[in-house]
Amino acid sequence: VQLQACGGGSVQVGGSLRLSCTASGAILSVFNSNTMGWYRQAPGKEREFVADITDSGVTNYADFVKGRFTISRDNDKRRVYLQMNGLKPEDAAVYYCWSTITNSWGQGTLVTVSS
Repeated sequence: VQLQACGGGSVQVGGSLRLSCTASGAILSVFNSNTMGWYRQAPGKEREFVADITDSGVTNYADFVKGRFTISRDNDKRRVYLQMNGLKPEDAAVYYCWSTITNSWGQGTLVTVSS
């Protein structure tokens, strides 16, 4: 299984982006029974948890994104999304998809936020 993230880009402060991550090669039943999530890493900082969503749809968010970011999943597409609204300069980072299928991160997608 490979986690393939995309959707990053450059936006202005207050803008929005939607990241997506596909668990390529995952059998549907395996995908459906696993947690998917997002982490991020800014230059010079450690990788940090952003959000995740369990197999039953329970979501968890880091405090710094609550009310601004929304995680969702489409099991039929083996995909997880991160809708990011109200972006701030401190949200700029490489965002990584994560899953309990692999217990590792896929390749990241870069988000830059300019004022």
